[in-house]
Amino acid sequence: MNPSSGARAMKVSRRTRLRARGVDGVTLLVLPCGLFVAALFVYPFLYGLFLSFTPKEGGVLANYARFFAEPFLYDTIGTTLLIAVPATLLNVILSVPVAMRVRKMRHQKLLTTILVIPITLGTVLIAEGLLTYLGPRGWVNRFLVDFGLLGSPIRLIHNYWGVMLSLVISGFPFTFLLTLSYVTGIDPSLENAGAMLGARARARFFRIILPLLAPGLAITLALSFVQAFSVFPSAVLLGAPAGPTRVISIAAYQAAFEQYDYSLASAIAMIMAAVQVLIVVALLAARGLVFRGPTTGGKG
Repeated sequence: MNPSSGARAMKVSRRTRLRARGVDGVTLLVLPCGLFVAALFVYPFLYGLFLSFTPKEGGVLANYARFFAEPFLYDTIGTTLLIAVPATLLNVILSVPVAMRVRKMRHQKLLTTILVIPITLGTVLIAEGLLTYLGPRGWVNRFLVDFGLLGSPIRLIHNYWGVMLSLVISGFPFTFLLTLSYVTGIDPSLENAGAMLGARARARFFRIILPLLAPGLAITLALSFVQAFSVFPSAVLLGAPAGPTRVISIAAYQAAFEQYDYSLASAIAMIMAAVQVLIVVALLAARGLVFRGPTTGGKG
């Protein structure tokens, strides 16, 4: 037997085995992306996790014990949820009727572009705009006072409502784009069939559109919640960082850059990530239940 032909046969058989295991040229192209993700996300996360268990004083769990022992720290979880959850729900609820309407309009691309412009501004620029419009001497208060609608300016910034409004403005384009992609993916013939059978618009939405849209809305809720839960610039510029809008990200920032306790800051970041993961897992679990509901219920 020719040695060169034997070597080629071994090489071919090795390639065949690798392909059978899903390793081919395309897979190797993904390898640099995997290394990039590991260097940019996995390593910092593991390093932060390790750092959270190396406190300045006490045992390995001292940072976590301190966080849950001090109301000034653990109350930030409830404060953040109180801001993030309503903002997320409001954005998703508003995005559904807007997306349903936009998908049927003639100038869909133009309207979509107008609606997503706020996402290009950034939270800092949005905060500056809201300070100008909603401040005590802003346009809104001046209009209300000058026309006698109010006796004195109302406080719309440096409190809960300023942060909430900022999250709605900055988060709505994101939820709208996701919802629009799910809505446009639903076959219009299904809704037309319901109309031919005599179902009204409300019945068609709740019996046809919403069950098909529910799995996508669960993902939209999860992603929007993660975005809102990590609020920081809005809580500082439009809220009260030492009071009603002291969110968990501010606690982590103060621990790292005011107290220079990077170990405690890492522990707070880990707790923040754990809360987000729990909420996301719960939403995805609910998504599975909702998705299976219409397919296993028999006649509707």
